[in-house]
Amino acid sequence: MRIAALVAVTLLVAGCSHPAGDNAGRPQTTPESSAGAAPTTTAPSGSKPPAPAGAPASGAAISDVVAWIEAGHPADPSGYHSATREGATTPLGNDIALTAQGGKVSCMTDVKHTGGALACLVSLTNPPPRPDTAYGDWKGGWVDFDGTNLQVGSARADPGPFLNGNGPELAGGDSLSFGDYRCRADQSGLLCVNYAHQSAVRFATAGIQPFGCLKSAPPPDGVGAAFRC
Repeated sequence: MRIAALVAVTLLVAGCSHPAGDNAGRPQTTPESSAGAAPTTTAPSGSKPPAPAGAPASGAAISDVVAWIEAGHPADPSGYHSATREGATTPLGNDIALTAQGGKVSCMTDVKHTGGALACLVSLTNPPPRPDTAYGDWKGGWVDFDGTNLQVGSARADPGPFLNGNGPELAGGDSLSFGDYRCRADQSGLLCVNYAHQSAVRFATAGIQPFGCLKSAPPPDGVGAAFRC
C-alpha cells in the first residue's frame, strides 16, 4: 500500500510539471498596453484650412487670401444694387456698387459695357504718374480688374459707371459675393477675389496689391501700371 501511494504521487507531480512552451516567463501584451502612446488625429476629409488671423500680406498664397475673404461675415447683396450722388439714389439693376475705407475706395460693376468686371476709384496716396501715351482726363486712382487683367491709372473722357455716384459702405469684417467675385472690407482696404481665375486684388489708399496669377506686365497705351495672368 505504501509503495502504491508513492507511485500515485509521483505520477501526479509529473503530470503538472510539463514545459510552458516559448511564452514561458514572457509578459503578454496587447496594443492597448503600450503606455504613453498619444492618440493620432487627422483633419476631416475636405475640411478647409483655417483663415489667417490678419489680412493677407504681400505675396500671400491665393488659398490664404480666399480663406481670409471667406471668413468674413456675409453681407446681403440686395443692399448694394444702388449708387448715391449728391443725395440722389439710382437703382443699378443687376450691377453692384460698394465702398470701403470711409469712401476712399469705391467699386462698381458694369455688366452692360464690361460684362461684370470690377472698376474702382481709389484715393491713392501715390498714384502712378500720367504716361506720355495718355490722352484725356488722367485718373491715377482708376483701377480695372476683370480676373486676368489688372490696370491702374487711366485716361478717362467720362466718369463711366461712377456717373451715378458711389455704393453703400461695406462694413469692416463683412464680405460681399457677386458674379465671379467676393470682397471683404477691413481697415487695410477692400480685398476682392475672382474665383474664375483664382486672382485677387487689395484696393487701398496705400496702394493696389495683386495676388494669385497676376504678375507685373508692360502697361498698354494710356495706362499707368498693369498686371496679367
